[in-house]
Amino acid sequence: MKLTTLKKRSEFLRIRGGARCPTPPFVLEAKPRLEPAAPCSPPRFGFTVTKAMGGAVERNRIRRRLKAAVTAIAGTAARPGQDYVLIARKDALDIPFDTLKKDLERAFHRVHHAPATKPRPSRSGAATRE
Repeated sequence: MKLTTLKKRSEFLRIRGGARCPTPPFVLEAKPRLEPAAPCSPPRFGFTVTKAMGGAVERNRIRRRLKAAVTAIAGTAARPGQDYVLIARKDALDIPFDTLKKDLERAFHRVHHAPATKPRPSRSGAATRE
């Protein structure tokens, strides 16, 4: 599967409010596209590797490892019409590639089948001090 990547900052920012799954090597964020032809279009991916991860060589190696894992898994796990962003963590450089792929599979499953969140209790119902 050929990856279609996100390029513009506005595309990355739009995904910020979507489903999110943190793992030790990365954080996966996902959000459906709102375009009329989006449900039929292939998924798009963005990769964020900050300078805190190390020098350019380390950052590029992390990015290549994440792209390879996405290419291996996206055909079965990613959904058409979705945009995904992977935000790298330092562990992405050192963990075995099979573990990276398993974490990615788990993350895809979690963002697509997000557990129902319970509403938080309001502060007005809390006991007050007198």
